[in-house]
Amino acid sequence: MLLPRTTWLLRHRPRQFPRLQYSTRLSSSTLVPVTRTWVDRLPHKMQPYVYLTRVDKPIGTLLLFYPCAWSITMASYALHAPITTPLTYIGLFGAGAVVMRGAGCTINDMWDKNLDKAVARTRERPLARGDITRRQALAFLAGQLSIGLAVLLQLNWYSILLGASSLSVVIIYPLMKRITYWPQAVLGVAYNWGALLGWSAVSGIANWTVCLPLYAGGIAWTLVYDSIYAHQDKRDDVSAGIRSTALLFGENTKPILGALSATSVSFLALAGYLNAQSLPFYVGVSLAAIQLGRIVYRTDYESRESCWKGFVDCGWAGFTVWMGTLADYAFLMLS
Repeated sequence: MLLPRTTWLLRHRPRQFPRLQYSTRLSSSTLVPVTRTWVDRLPHKMQPYVYLTRVDKPIGTLLLFYPCAWSITMASYALHAPITTPLTYIGLFGAGAVVMRGAGCTINDMWDKNLDKAVARTRERPLARGDITRRQALAFLAGQLSIGLAVLLQLNWYSILLGASSLSVVIIYPLMKRITYWPQAVLGVAYNWGALLGWSAVSGIANWTVCLPLYAGGIAWTLVYDSIYAHQDKRDDVSAGIRSTALLFGENTKPILGALSATSVSFLALAGYLNAQSLPFYVGVSLAAIQLGRIVYRTDYESRESCWKGFVDCGWAGFTVWMGTLADYAFLMLS
């Protein structure tokens, strides 16, 4: 039990206690310890910047990375590229996913500093708490984008221009929740750009016949997982004036997400067919379909914990698609 003096300090001087906060599930008068992470072992001045990138929650990076990995592996399969080719680009795009996901979070939090204060789940973010200023975040963003540019410059010029063209979507995405109930669709446009960029990195030009259905499948997949994610905040969003597909779909969420899941795996299967993929690819897509169906059916859209679990579990669908594609490529190389 907390002493009265400690309770007063936690309420009025929270920055002195970075590892404690008000519980979002209990009354405002109840204070509980926050779960410690490895970030808390870093120097205190570094912690807000690390938390700003969400690097302690790698699911966002993986969701950005998987469409890149699908595209790189499918292009390598189509071109019968030596194994060093996908390994090289998987490494580059993996690094790029870490950096650009962090940059996207920085941009998002700079836009949403005041909105985040109104949402229980986000009010402890560094900018919302006042741990760092917008100017400090802007300087940090410049560093992140510089590293991202250094990664992008390792690619061919076609890919450099294609990759740079996605930045405008990344920048305007946080604005969308203020003006449309479809910010998740805009996120899908940005987050699945790697489905186009991965192929062009390997081959020097995008094969639009394969890449467009792959891209469409990724966007539908993003609509599924980010709609589940948005259900965590729907009550706070109403009072804060934030729009989302969670509010738009409402009680029809389950059938709509079921249809979007079917759309996603159908487009992915079409991309595989157009790329002459063989059985392992379709096994991966089939397992992804089962995973998405299970998540949509089992998630309790009124429970934050269940929605977070469903969101994270959607990442396994992307992983199984990649594993199927990778197995297909491996069998090709061994034959």
